[in-house]
Amino acid sequence: MTLTVNATHDPNLRSWVDSANSPDSDFPIQNLPFGVFRRIGSTESFRAGVAIGDKILDLRALRERGRASQTILGVLDRCGEPSLNLLMSEGQAASSALRAHLSEVLREGAPEEAQLLEVLVPQSAAQFAVPASIGDYTDFYTSIHHATAVGKQFRPDHPLLPNYRWIPIAYHGRSSTVRVSDHDFHRPVGQRLAKGASAPELGPTQRLDFELEVGVFVGRGNAPGHGVPIQTAESHVFGLCLLNDWSARDIQSWEYQPLGPFLSKNFATTISPWIITLEALAPFRAPYSRPAGDPSPLPYLQDPAAAANGALNIHLEVALQTSRMRAQGADPERLALSNFHHAYWTIAQMIAHHTVNGCELRPGDLFGSGTMSGPATSQAGSLLELTSGGQQPFPVGSSETRTFLEDGDRVVLRAWCDGAGWRRIGFGSAAATVLPARPVNSEPP
Repeated sequence: MTLTVNATHDPNLRSWVDSANSPDSDFPIQNLPFGVFRRIGSTESFRAGVAIGDKILDLRALRERGRASQTILGVLDRCGEPSLNLLMSEGQAASSALRAHLSEVLREGAPEEAQLLEVLVPQSAAQFAVPASIGDYTDFYTSIHHATAVGKQFRPDHPLLPNYRWIPIAYHGRSSTVRVSDHDFHRPVGQRLAKGASAPELGPTQRLDFELEVGVFVGRGNAPGHGVPIQTAESHVFGLCLLNDWSARDIQSWEYQPLGPFLSKNFATTISPWIITLEALAPFRAPYSRPAGDPSPLPYLQDPAAAANGALNIHLEVALQTSRMRAQGADPERLALSNFHHAYWTIAQMIAHHTVNGCELRPGDLFGSGTMSGPATSQAGSLLELTSGGQQPFPVGSSETRTFLEDGDRVVLRAWCDGAGWRRIGFGSAAATVLPARPVNSEPP
């Protein structure tokens, strides 16, 4: 189906949930993202919910209390599990119908207000889980600015490899270590080769980095052995989130030849708890184009209709709060502000290429966009770029600097869309704090 602007995007819509009407809310009634939650401190099962303002509407309670058509009741029946995979598998028609129903029952004057007011849960009182059971995680490399900047550090004579402009580069990540925001992690340990050394040593990474990325959750899958044409590729997308692909750069530089990242990437990936549907982002589409002089993609990666609105204007921010800043009560400080429209490859191209060999995608599979850096230094999505590979310390707070992350550092990713005539759509945040390394091969007690 084609997701276009419709009545749910009306900027004049207001909700009976007052906090959703605030101009700076991430979650107005025009957004309605999906996630999985339970009350903090409870033993209840995780369940599907929708963000509205600073509250969560429990979809299980909506099924029990709300009045809806048989079609919507059937879709809500797919939301009873502690993950969104069943809803994802129904495709965009089902999630779009549910989103339209949610828009109706949450808007001002809706007769359902009295019943549903009782089952709203404050987001501040909720514990979140990874919103889907992720079978596979693929991380792409779609910012040509990031690829070039990193290439200049490792291959100054040939910073951008010749295949980059022809093929969406990616590697297969580790889905078992994808965690939702606020799950802190320990500094990883691995082999690293010190400058001038003849043999590697095992120890905690000294060059821990973040990567500012967009995550893409697959909705409807494809049949094994059948590729997805670019014309229909976006119909296989459930929605987007924020993603931080934490990276140990010293471990990475030692291990990545010839097969790519391994221990330098598989220890932690942080995502935001809310999945923003492509439908909610419809007002913020833009034409996709390549720089003049770049080669045209092969036919399976190009389509005029897909290119007409293939880009998304999503502002992407990364901020850092050191342990000293936290002790002083200082908020995280912005390090960089980029945008998803800097992607050299579109979401549709990622899907078309991923499946052209017959690879099967399944509901809940996750893509990472790769570090979303722009052309300016202030738009760099990693410390590797901001500090020129650790050569130029970056100022943080009133008196600190960073080349790479230190223990106690908290990294916060945020994203939002805005534009004249439309309500601001936010993504929430993806945040985690770096804890000290554990002893090597330590078993839990």
